Amino acid sequence: MRGGDLWAAREPQPEPLERSLGALLDADDAAVVVGTVEGVVVGYGVVVVEELRDGRRVGVVTDLFVEPAARKVGVGEAVVGDLLLFSRAAGCVGVDGMALPGHRQAKTFFEGAGFQARAIVMHRPLR
Repeated sequence: MRGGDLWAAREPQPEPLERSLGALLDADDAAVVVGTVEGVVVGYGVVVVEELRDGRRVGVVTDLFVEPAARKVGVGEAVVGDLLLFSRAAGCVGVDGMALPGHRQAKTFFEGAGFQARAIVMHRPLR
């Protein structure tokens, strides 16, 4: 998972999660969705709407996780489906999601949901 250490320091929701995710629950420009199996929460996803400089809007999937034992049964697909519906209703022209280099499972999942790579972030460590 190249880049995972920087991702972990920059991207995740800030602690305490109750506060950061709670604020997103109350936001008009974000959606927090949970995925369940037989009434048990086994995954979640978050999309935040960003306004571009030209006034268009893009949904950004900031969080997407499904418990390993619950993968391959459609939970992630259902969560992403709800995030896409929210983004469409919010007037977004598209939705971005991120996969770390080398995380083939995440890349394959997003591609299966109709996502295409539109940028590659390059990084050079200075250590």
